Amino acid sequence: MERIAVVTGATSGIGKVTARELARQGFRVVLVARDAEKAARTASEIAVAAPGAKVETLLCDMTSQKQIRAAAEELKRRHDRIDVLVNNAGGVWVKREVTEDGLERTFAVDHLGYFLLTNLLLRELRRGAPSRVVNVASEAAKLGRIDFDDLQGERRYRGGLAYAQAKLANILFSSELARRVAGSGVTSNALHPGAVASGFALNNTGLVRFGMKLVRPFLIDEEKGARTSIYLASSPEVEGVTGEYFVKNRPKKPPRNGRDPEVARRLWDVSARLTGLA
Repeated sequence: MERIAVVTGATSGIGKVTARELARQGFRVVLVARDAEKAARTASEIAVAAPGAKVETLLCDMTSQKQIRAAAEELKRRHDRIDVLVNNAGGVWVKREVTEDGLERTFAVDHLGYFLLTNLLLRELRRGAPSRVVNVASEAAKLGRIDFDDLQGERRYRGGLAYAQAKLANILFSSELARRVAGSGVTSNALHPGAVASGFALNNTGLVRFGMKLVRPFLIDEEKGARTSIYLASSPEVEGVTGEYFVKNRPKKPPRNGRDPEVARRLWDVSARLTGLA
């Protein structure tokens, strides 16, 4: 039976490498991207790198809940089951920006995008069981705290802390999802890819952009950065493993703030309200 893998943020960085390698392994890969030209170019590049690869593109701006819902419906129309969902799309915005849904952009893309798309596709993931949800988080979560009184940074906004909060939310979401779908054959794991030299954060200007360019020589490349995502998406070694946090293909205890089940449950409830799933 054909295996279906959905990868968000699949036109650059570790998402692109993950999509390519899953295609090489025989998955039919759906590239979820917001730019049609980049999506088509990425699909062509994967076809060259992996002759015979089956690649689809699906346009979706992960800042828009309307587009996420439309993308989920299109996925359901194309496929009645999903074997792997890699939640990879993300970014960081130094200056506070608001999405069309009235939500702070970093939290909306980096956490609520994962949450909404996954929940909309749970039926298809259950049908694909044993199936896997892979959530790309970050060790930046160590600096994060879920501020339920100011999730949207309306009182005080600092881009780095907003990103850390969102990455912490990825870990909490991943573990709570694992708890909620336990016994269904769907697994949920989070990971830290490493400090990767990609286009990440280059959407910003000024000192942040300059700083990212300055440290690039000291970062790992995208090929290495994608290894843990690929491992969790496809390795038989982690079949049935769920609710874990991985670094360099090994389970690691999450940051302390990411191990509180009460915070995870509360975050789930708040996220459901913010995405209209309550």
